[in-house]
Amino acid sequence: MCDELTEHSNEEFFSKQAELSRRGIVAGGAAVATLAACTTTEAQQTASSGPRTVTEQEVKITSPDGVIDAHFAAPTSGRHPAVLVWPDIMGLRPAFRGMGKRLAEAGYAVLTVNPFYRSQAGEVIKAGESFSQPEVRSRLIPLMQAATSNPENTRKDATAAIAWLDQQKQVNTSRGVGTTGYCMGGPLVMRTMAFVPNRVKAGGSFHGGGLATNAPTSPHLMVPQMQAKAVLIAVAQNDDAQDATVKDKVRAAFEAAKIPVEVEVYPAQHGWCPPDSQVYDQAQAEKAWTRLLATFEKGLA
Repeated sequence: MCDELTEHSNEEFFSKQAELSRRGIVAGGAAVATLAACTTTEAQQTASSGPRTVTEQEVKITSPDGVIDAHFAAPTSGRHPAVLVWPDIMGLRPAFRGMGKRLAEAGYAVLTVNPFYRSQAGEVIKAGESFSQPEVRSRLIPLMQAATSNPENTRKDATAAIAWLDQQKQVNTSRGVGTTGYCMGGPLVMRTMAFVPNRVKAGGSFHGGGLATNAPTSPHLMVPQMQAKAVLIAVAQNDDAQDATVKDKVRAAFEAAKIPVEVEVYPAQHGWCPPDSQVYDQAQAEKAWTRLLATFEKGLA
């Protein structure tokens, strides 16, 4: 999960990379991320029908607790499986709109929500801000805690979002719904699969935090409620270093429920997937993207 401990781990990682670079062994520094790179990769170009032309719009969805602001992207023609995206601690922003558009180009009707709408509508970070800045962390962590602490909030939000998706002409309601989440969005993916099991048939968690805890509301304890056909759990190497038992507990829960799951520790830092992340790793992000598409293809068939 995004917190001071994770940030300290990432800072140590960069320090070591910089030292190696000075010795001439490897190149150091953070990867430079662009949304152009996010949308024109080999994985996308090799999709069976190629990237689709899509439309995008900002939408508002009524929930029991207010109005969720969200981004909707879908192919311009046809009906497609729906996908619900839960952003990381930096919320709905251009990077996640680009990721949603990319999924739409791969053949999905994609809704990316603002998970902080109860506290703040719109973007929660400004251009140039990052989670590495203490003042930004002090602002975002309370938002994350408010958004994720009560599973009932996820139930209401996921139910409202999926009901909205099912009303859209671009959505094929005869196909299952997929969901994907990053960082704090990982446990929200787990809850979504459990709270809307009749519709959500595939899920992907990337550097998700809090997937297995000692709390009675731990996401991994909700696996028996799920009816998913394919699940992907992609773990950051520094998250696994903090507690290597988490992935084992999650894997065991899915295996006990006989739900196909792929659990893998990636050689990348927490936050490696979003293209605007300080620790963005393009090679590992592309691998994760490819595995997500495979998960959706299997689960939403």
